[in-house]
Amino acid sequence: MSNSISEVVTLNLTVSALHKAYADGVLTPADVIDNILKNSLAFAEKNIWIYQLNEAELSPYVLALAEKNPETHALWGIPFAIKDNIDLAGIPTTAACPEFTYTPEKSATVVQQLIDAGAIPIGKTNLDQFATGLNGTRSPYGACRNAFDSDYISGGSSAGSAVAVSLGLASFSLGTDTAGSGRVPACFNNLIGLKPSRGLLSNTGVVRACRSLDCISIFSLNTDDANSVLAIAEGHDESDEFSRVNPYKNQKRHYGSLNGVEKKPLIVGILPQEQLEFFGDEAYTLAYAESIKKLSELDIEFLEIDYAPFLTAAKLLYEGPWVSERYLGAMPLVKENPEAMLDVIREIIEPAGDLLAIDAFAAKYKLAALKKQCLMEMKKVDCLLTPTTSKHFKIEEMQQNPIVANSQLGQYTNFVNLLDMSAIAVPTGFTAKNLPFGITLIGDHFEDRKLLSIANMLQQSLQLPLGATSVELEASEFNQAASISDNIEVVVCGAHLEGLPLNWQLTERGGTLLEKTTTSDGYRLYALAGGPPFRPALVFDEASKKGACIEVEIWSLPATEFGSFVAGIPAPLGIGKVTVKDGRTLCSFICESHGVLDATEITQFRGWRNYLTKN
Repeated sequence: MSNSISEVVTLNLTVSALHKAYADGVLTPADVIDNILKNSLAFAEKNIWIYQLNEAELSPYVLALAEKNPETHALWGIPFAIKDNIDLAGIPTTAACPEFTYTPEKSATVVQQLIDAGAIPIGKTNLDQFATGLNGTRSPYGACRNAFDSDYISGGSSAGSAVAVSLGLASFSLGTDTAGSGRVPACFNNLIGLKPSRGLLSNTGVVRACRSLDCISIFSLNTDDANSVLAIAEGHDESDEFSRVNPYKNQKRHYGSLNGVEKKPLIVGILPQEQLEFFGDEAYTLAYAESIKKLSELDIEFLEIDYAPFLTAAKLLYEGPWVSERYLGAMPLVKENPEAMLDVIREIIEPAGDLLAIDAFAAKYKLAALKKQCLMEMKKVDCLLTPTTSKHFKIEEMQQNPIVANSQLGQYTNFVNLLDMSAIAVPTGFTAKNLPFGITLIGDHFEDRKLLSIANMLQQSLQLPLGATSVELEASEFNQAASISDNIEVVVCGAHLEGLPLNWQLTERGGTLLEKTTTSDGYRLYALAGGPPFRPALVFDEASKKGACIEVEIWSLPATEFGSFVAGIPAPLGIGKVTVKDGRTLCSFICESHGVLDATEITQFRGWRNYLTKN
């Protein structure tokens, strides 16, 4: 690298390492801040910061820690950086455009939540102006230079946010991601780059690029930290019209469980060789092949999927009407003072004011059709794996051909928010030029913890150094949790069996028959009084030695439909647990004890169908 980090004292800034250092009395938050401020001077030529807080501005945050318990404040004393299109109270927000600058009275919702949890904001970071770009060179505050080699781009638009974490100037940082700005910089700087599901993090207090697509993103050194920050930052926000409630299966407790991935091996979608494009970057071509080779040694099965509909959707982001959202975000400046914008930004945004509503609707129809195709491909796999980006440019190369080169950087990123998907960039190695390379895992919306869990497995297996430092990856500290599936297996033994009168209650809820089997030994079967429909009761009675193995069916029911199914079950029946012959304990119909007092025992028939046939 062109300026070595050996000139500075690099601390291990992972959350777990800092918490241990604080608890052991080895470091204080003031020590960490002092180290960051000194090291920032050594990296001034990287153009990381637009505004870095001074000691006086940082002091209130440090003093506030005295009123916060480290045991109950998950980010106590943890330094973080903020992309300068996200508000920090009392500090100017520029979006990398001096003429646009304003000073907010309140911090963005997410920033405030992190501060409340004990995190310390270090400063506002450089970005591609108005978050328009994937390269990090489009800023009047100077091109943000790569953490490993200053001749190369850092990636954008969240450029400074990534470089700050990579060089040990923050434990984590916030970026934004519309087209890949939370993933491309992560790749170029050897970081985890989490692009959450749209609406999972509030956008209140963010200068919007594309209001309907934007996400606050998280850069971190490891997946544990990304998960911890996500847990603090997420949450439904009434003040954000695009905010969404996080479903139970996607919450923090399920990180580490490979949530929803119960089969082995993990089935991961990859692109066919003929659909890969690295635009002549031989180093990236080889690094991708090497990454796939290393990952194939894990318990992973690769399955080729058709990338064509994903790529077609990706092109809609800048070639379609969504660029009009960027025009709306910057409209006052575009109309009143367009010269304040960088030429390349104005060239992208200004023509969007002439797009028509019919263009938007036509594109929406096209996108809806493409999304169906893409989701059909995604159903074949547990997640999709792509190169994070296609090529690593030198700054000089990028500035010579800014629009075409930037477009090439989005080859594998632009479709994700358009298709309402989640993604996480993961480092997988280094090129022959000793520059970082990485892949991105992609899933449907609200599969963030599933992707984090898979990313954790990859990162722990590869054992790469953290960022541009020599700090080694620590063992993951996630808490293992039970896997949560999108479907629930339900054992049925009577009128819900295939072809019988109540089977429609399963099929109309999207239920599918998985297998026909029996219970384990020890179950008794009764024909309940009343009807139609006539129904049996299944009772476990091992002690009497009068039970048997009863014929049953196992159905898979969407978890979203399970509640309404259970609500319709009349007394004395209900849902409990039944053990089937292979030892699994599954949800099933059971009966309250009083329900069989006036019932007829039919255990001898070994199943409801046999009883119906013979009666």
